[in-house]
Amino acid sequence: MTDDSTDKYIDKVVKRYSKLFGIPSQRKLLVYFGVLALHGAILSILSLNLSIDNFVAGLWFGAVFFLFTLFSDFVVSYTVMRPDLIFNFRRCFGLSFFSSLLWFGVLLLGALLTAVLGAPHLWIRFFFLGFSAALILRLLVLSVTSFAGFGGVLFSSLLQPILILIPIIFMGPTVGVTSQVQLLVLASVSVLAALVTVSIFKYFMDRVGTGSLGIASSVLFKAFLANWAENLVAPLETFFEQLGNLQDINVSLLTFKANEKLKAAVVVPALHPGPFKNLGSSLLPSLIQTAIQDKFGCVVCVPHGLVGHELDVASQSQNQRVVESIVGFVGLTEGNLKATQMVRTESGDAKASCQIFGDCVLLTLTTAPKTMEDLPPELNSFIVCEAGKLGLSALAIDAHNSMDDQFDLDAAVNSFTQASVACLGKAVKSKASSFKVGAATVVPQDFTVRDGMGSGGISVIVSEVDGHKAAYVTIDGNNMVSGLREKILSAIKELGIDDGEVLTTDTHSVCGMIRSARGYNLVGEAIDHQKLIDYIKQVTVRALGDLEPATVSWHTDVISDVKVIGEKQINELTVLADKTTECVKRVAAVLFPSVAVCLTLLLLFLL
Repeated sequence: MTDDSTDKYIDKVVKRYSKLFGIPSQRKLLVYFGVLALHGAILSILSLNLSIDNFVAGLWFGAVFFLFTLFSDFVVSYTVMRPDLIFNFRRCFGLSFFSSLLWFGVLLLGALLTAVLGAPHLWIRFFFLGFSAALILRLLVLSVTSFAGFGGVLFSSLLQPILILIPIIFMGPTVGVTSQVQLLVLASVSVLAALVTVSIFKYFMDRVGTGSLGIASSVLFKAFLANWAENLVAPLETFFEQLGNLQDINVSLLTFKANEKLKAAVVVPALHPGPFKNLGSSLLPSLIQTAIQDKFGCVVCVPHGLVGHELDVASQSQNQRVVESIVGFVGLTEGNLKATQMVRTESGDAKASCQIFGDCVLLTLTTAPKTMEDLPPELNSFIVCEAGKLGLSALAIDAHNSMDDQFDLDAAVNSFTQASVACLGKAVKSKASSFKVGAATVVPQDFTVRDGMGSGGISVIVSEVDGHKAAYVTIDGNNMVSGLREKILSAIKELGIDDGEVLTTDTHSVCGMIRSARGYNLVGEAIDHQKLIDYIKQVTVRALGDLEPATVSWHTDVISDVKVIGEKQINELTVLADKTTECVKRVAAVLFPSVAVCLTLLLLFLL
């Protein structure tokens, strides 16, 4: 049985990486940096002597600092960083801003001590202490995030700080530089200290990854950033492919035809749409939906099967293979003219709805309004086995349509076991009759992945058996806020729908798109409920107007040797992120203060 700890680890990673790269716009950075350079330079130089000459010197130093930084970032971004996946001019300049903020912070502390103690020689020492701090930050950020080689990282890290030494040479006597030798020694010590510090830090950081997965943590971190910063999937999916394993994947399809034309399809692959954003199979529901819609011109819904993150697809190439295989399965079986009305049973918090189409039982499971999370494949196997005893096939769906609090997986499975058996027994006793099907879909343009709505939008399939109408509303989202399902079912009953269920695809394309405790919005968390319900009612009305006599086909098949990221590998990857974070916190807490103390003493007493 799948442990829900995998979902918790995934959520932690999504939450952490959704907070990355929140830097200001390029225009704001230019303004902020200009203010920092001019004010920081003027205040620091004036600490040496309150005079017009020093004010002018500070103004000149600040202007040169700003222009040299701008020039260095332009050179870096259009030379060694030009092919880099992450560092464009804005991010290079953003790094320079934050490293210079640290630099001026140290320098202004030195300026204050210079003014208070009347010791002009302190200014240049604190200048180089800030120089070293800024260089450490630059080296650290670039070495663990940039795809440039060692030479490119070193050049990009050193260029701006080295250029800032040029005005110091011309200002020598003003800022307490006694000789060029002194300047060279102070600069050499500062650079050496920065290189040693970052090497030690990176060694301990990378050791966590190589020890557990054989992959340096910084290399994996770069792959995450390439995805989060530029939506690139290849770097991270390369690791997914390496760590993944081959699985034979079951796919179930329930297709409806009217007048020999495909009208609607319910597709449930035994794959999980994750792990997050655009990686792996996160977009798989909408990819399947689009591919079948484009080829057959029908309405398609791809609800969530009874699987968890242990069956995330490893890469886009594997996705494509899955989608092509599923499209090839459509229309392979003969149709059946009979169906039963939808029936329901409950056991504890578990609710099961069941409708038999031909010789296939369509079974939906929910605990709404209590929390609903991923259900294990073992429960699906149990349901298939129980249906088989009745001479039927089974298509079980995890409605994934309510989240409020904690989810007790073991208790839910026990309740669903009882509810499913009861529902199957009730359905098989129902009268089978000819039926009608109507279907419609809409992709609301005012709902986005940030709001919790995937690109598949909303699909509604309505069946009518002996005047009894049942609607299956499928929303391309990841779970729903508690209580929204009940609002939707109540709203469509006003349209003449007798029963139904609201399903989500569990798409993970919405995950990691916002900065929040969870990293994504549930359906109905950011979307206005009434607006969503209005869309659903519009689509349901269209589906009702589309009702016509239909036949149903049930098909199940296997896609062999699909590369998936197993539960073990996902846990290892996600736990690695936590382990690395904890490790670097401990290392930083000891290393950086130690280096600061040692370097301060060295710079103060060196010359």
